[in-house]
Amino acid sequence: MSKVWFITGASRGFGREWSLAALERGDSVAATARTVSTLDDIAEKYPDTFLPLQLDVDDRDADFAAVKAAHEKFGRLDIVINNAGYGHFGTIEELSEQEVRQQLETNVFGALWVTQAALPILRAQGAGHVINVSSIGGITAFPGIGAYHMSKWALEAMGQSLSQEVAPFGIHVTTIEPGGFATDWAGPSAKHSEQIDVYKPMWDARAAQMSSAKRGDPTASAAAVLKVVDAENPPLRVFFGTTPLSVATKDYESRLATWNEWQPVAELAQGE
Repeated sequence: MSKVWFITGASRGFGREWSLAALERGDSVAATARTVSTLDDIAEKYPDTFLPLQLDVDDRDADFAAVKAAHEKFGRLDIVINNAGYGHFGTIEELSEQEVRQQLETNVFGALWVTQAALPILRAQGAGHVINVSSIGGITAFPGIGAYHMSKWALEAMGQSLSQEVAPFGIHVTTIEPGGFATDWAGPSAKHSEQIDVYKPMWDARAAQMSSAKRGDPTASAAAVLKVVDAENPPLRVFFGTTPLSVATKDYESRLATWNEWQPVAELAQGE
């Protein structure tokens, strides 16, 4: 049975590849982009099953209007993917107020508004699947992208709370946590704070690390996302890529060791 997808940030990267994979197997897709002309080639190839929508997810009213347009076009929504987002590069000291607010507006509030717009439709159907695209940076943190981590950790929390709230209505929630992929995330899509000289050694080390890192193929990720959306019991969280599991294992083992070491202090704080 064919499905109807609503995907934000579909002009490139994951959003574009997943839109194509869905269309190629006979599903219908409403896809959004800030510059809708980037979707013209897909619309020409799939005139009946593809709905391109111009959208800046920072605009709450526009988010609700886009979801409504998709529902009116296809009659239902099965999969809602909050993929729109970008990475901001800047140490905590370098970040301006506007830079942090903008990062959260897009990566967190944009996903929140789209989700709120879609939930009444999914509840009425008694079925649906909300997918938030987070990152390995949603469960751990690295230097130089603190604002990005703030946004993705918030997105992770939103998804976990949402999953418990909507399960009685037959709605699934999944957070996808990709590792490094060959997308525009660190390139044209990224934004940067004005650098402070004392952090130059850190930035040089980060640049060397990122240039040598193995990156996954966004096209290959389409097969993985199809497995997730077709699962009878989809996961609350799932990594994409080979490296996130080892990073998470090391990080969480360290956290558990620290928590256990300091448990006497925790008990002291409670008067035990």
